[in-house]
Amino acid sequence: MSRILIIEDEEAIAELEKDYLELSGFEVEVMNDGSAGLHQALNKDYDLFILDLMLPGVDGFEICKEIRNKKNTPIIMVSAKKDDIDKIRGLGLGADDYMTKPFSPSELVARVKAHLARYERLIGSNAQENKIIEIRGLKIDTTARRVWVNGEEKTFTTKEFDLLAFLASHPNHVYKKDELFSEIWDMESIGDIATVTVHIKKIREKIEFDTSNPQYIETIWGVGYRFKV
Repeated sequence: MSRILIIEDEEAIAELEKDYLELSGFEVEVMNDGSAGLHQALNKDYDLFILDLMLPGVDGFEICKEIRNKKNTPIIMVSAKKDDIDKIRGLGLGADDYMTKPFSPSELVARVKAHLARYERLIGSNAQENKIIEIRGLKIDTTARRVWVNGEEKTFTTKEFDLLAFLASHPNHVYKKDELFSEIWDMESIGDIATVTVHIKKIREKIEFDTSNPQYIETIWGVGYRFKV
């Protein structure tokens, strides 16, 4: 199910758009403030953005610019402004489409579907499919080296990511600390294997809801660690 973020300060319009999109099978979130919407857009994983131009906090132009600096996700900009200069500016900042209010919700749905289909064809033709591991709200893109927990992206150091990805790629296998140290740090087990424990602790702080009762990386006492599926 494609996830869409609507950033729109007029709540009645946002809810109408949300209703029509959900009826068409999309998962939709709404933010009514520009600053909060920008934070949401940059820190969560969405398939398309619907962005109003005039917003409190941060305007749509700035949000569009910030999103495009980090993501290629389709952006549909909507506004009551009919001036060509605003449309040109929005498209110049990286928006994929510009709709002038008022417009019919069914037209918005049609454009959303068209842009999602176009984007899927684009990434499908220009790049190999990323290898992704997903389990119980945890999403690991081993190709792009990115991790999300319940839709929120988390930042990992190189070795933290390598260790998490290795364990997740070999589920239900118990690894000793010296095996993990040798695999991830490319060194013999005569090194300081305590670093494995430290990195496991840091990973758990980022992906586990309750670090005292981990649901992903289990400690097998006296042996090592296991990624549980």
